[in-house]
Amino acid sequence: MDLVLGIDGGGTSCRAALAAPDGRVLARASSGAANIRTDLTNARTHIVEAARRAFVEAGQDPELLVRTPAVLGLAGANVGTYRQQLQAILPFRESRVESDAEIALEGAVGSGDGAIAVLGTGSAYRVRRGGVSRPVGGWGFQVGDQASGARVGRDLLEQTLLAYDGICEASALTREIMAVFRDNPEDLVEFTVGAKPGDYGGFAPKVFEYAAEGDVVARSIVSKAVADVEGALGALDLHEGDVLCLLGGLAGLYAPLLAARYQPLLREPRGDALLGAVRMAARRFGTSVEAVNG
Repeated sequence: MDLVLGIDGGGTSCRAALAAPDGRVLARASSGAANIRTDLTNARTHIVEAARRAFVEAGQDPELLVRTPAVLGLAGANVGTYRQQLQAILPFRESRVESDAEIALEGAVGSGDGAIAVLGTGSAYRVRRGGVSRPVGGWGFQVGDQASGARVGRDLLEQTLLAYDGICEASALTREIMAVFRDNPEDLVEFTVGAKPGDYGGFAPKVFEYAAEGDVVARSIVSKAVADVEGALGALDLHEGDVLCLLGGLAGLYAPLLAARYQPLLREPRGDALLGAVRMAARRFGTSVEAVNG
């Protein structure tokens, strides 16, 4: 039986779906983080691990992996030569590496026009008009990913230290974070030495939780993050009647906070990024994408 693989890799996890040539999903599986810019070697390990697990879950011989083509949407694939480096060391019969935003767009709106905002560990935006897609943002944690979980979490740690030093106002949230680090700022700083974006992102939900309760520090961080999201949406040049899907772990938290002009554009995504990768794999390597469903 001919098979195709769709793979979605980000800063927190990697998911794989094994599908028939028409895009019908046979099994799904997951493994660890797969941001190829952050850690190419481990990303490759987790990609292969997730794919093998999908074969096993489908009752297929994982040795068929080397005879199976794959479309991979991966964090970090939009910059540098990481995409080419990874393609050279993947074991699949043929590999097409795309950005994680590209497969997310495909999953959310299909092959037609529309826009997405990916708001998870990282952040990225993409719009498609007339069959041509255009990215905004997605430049990585160090110089981009505004409003992402990683940046929100990092901002929280920064504000916690500023409050500890008496430079900025303390709050219930900053006091709780200090308690996490045994009220020792050196422990907090030491955490950052080996922290990856996903580690910072783990603090983000608590920021939104405290902001909803009126915490002054949390509200300041969330207010800045919402402004960053709306700035990126402005660059997409959206118009009345356009479709906008918010994706990622923070999507539901940001949706009600966006300005009134964006609310009528919001739609539930047709599918997730993994389904987008499967659709692209079926279209490129299989027989049909029309049979794919959520």
